[in-house]
Amino acid sequence: MIRYSLTCAKGHGFESWFADSTAYDKQAKHGLVTCPHCGSAKVEKAIMAPRLSGTRKRGAQDEAQAQAVATDKAQGNQPLAMISPQEQEFRAKLKELREHIVKNADDVGQKFPEEARKMHYGETEHRSIYGVASPDDARELAEEGIEFVPVPILPDDRN
Repeated sequence: MIRYSLTCAKGHGFESWFADSTAYDKQAKHGLVTCPHCGSAKVEKAIMAPRLSGTRKRGAQDEAQAQAVATDKAQGNQPLAMISPQEQEFRAKLKELREHIVKNADDVGQKFPEEARKMHYGETEHRSIYGVASPDDARELAEEGIEFVPVPILPDDRN
């Protein structure tokens, strides 16, 4: 495995892991390496210092890696993944669906199960709503034959 420091055409810096340098070259050539900040596929390797392996024993390497992971978590760093263009398109459609729901439906918050039941049983007029339901509430609504769908929640645009 090799970790590269990368920079996009807009100057955003980020890091990513690859099986080897050939894997990076192949993915970059096909536009699969994109900036997690802006989505740009115009990405280049940034200047970086090599990480050299010493002659430490395997246990010491594992301990060092575990310490690096703990440091990353303490600093708030998150694991990253590169996604394909098809996955990016799917994510964009999910985001569009969520925005449509939020724009065109009433937010009933914690009262979602109650409001959904009122509409299902004809106590109030049908309308588009969204809100929050616990897993138990959702299970009960489904058992009663009340149709609903989870609203997709996506990480913020920087991921």
